[in-house]
Amino acid sequence: MWTEIGKSMTHLLRSPMPLSAFALPKRLVVSFPLAQLLHRHTTPKPFCSRMSATPSTSLTHSISLPTQLGQPVQVLAAPGLSDSEFRAAIESSLFRQWLKNLECENGILANGYMTLTQVLIQGVDMFGKRIGFLKFKADIIDKGTGNKVPGIVFARGPAVTVLILLESEGTTYAVLTEQVRVPTGRVVLELPAGMLDDDKGDFVGTAVREGGCDEELGLFLYRGCVDKNIITQLEGKETGCVKHGELIKVRVVPYEKLWHTTPDAKALMAIAIYEMAKKEGLLPQ
Repeated sequence: MWTEIGKSMTHLLRSPMPLSAFALPKRLVVSFPLAQLLHRHTTPKPFCSRMSATPSTSLTHSISLPTQLGQPVQVLAAPGLSDSEFRAAIESSLFRQWLKNLECENGILANGYMTLTQVLIQGVDMFGKRIGFLKFKADIIDKGTGNKVPGIVFARGPAVTVLILLESEGTTYAVLTEQVRVPTGRVVLELPAGMLDDDKGDFVGTAVREGGCDEELGLFLYRGCVDKNIITQLEGKETGCVKHGELIKVRVVPYEKLWHTTPDAKALMAIAIYEMAKKEGLLPQ
């Protein structure tokens, strides 16, 4: 989605930067992560895995986690899941990142009070050659009570969204997208957003390329000054990947009206963080 919008705004875009690294031109104020300070980086421990020799009617996989050595985790395929889908699932960045999260500093398995015994891979949705959505059920046991912790997982990975504010002739405008959202049964106005296409955590690259559970959402801000004709050109512009069925239009609304223009949670969160950042003096002038 962001490919087409990006072509229309090439002369405006700059690389987002952290708050501590501003070196700003006078006319353009460029984007940065709105919630950067909320994230803590931890280095997950590695894990080992191997395929088990099993009958052709039963697909299984064994994983050894550093936090529970001697207690291998059995990964099973639900009936109907093909061998290629099963292998793609256990090798996917979605599944491997979930395993790493379990053992990070604040991970479920980090303190030794719980243990992962089994994972049932239930469903795989492919986006081309990569997995877009992964559904599985994890059996995690509380050692103190012996009870299972609710463990149904819908994995789709990290995504990004961008609050784009364009100032023109004394008015600040917000850029939205209007697109069909089948799960809601509605046409929805929302902030430009997209899922990450790779394992690099490249929030900025994804936002520029795409502009549409376990999901982590990176919130970014872009501010720029444009001529009024740019606002006119963007309003109603059709974009998105037609061959993938994306029916998307760009909408431009005054920023002051954004909060009651859309119920999009991404937009409301971005507004809240943006306004608080202004109040605390964290935004460049």
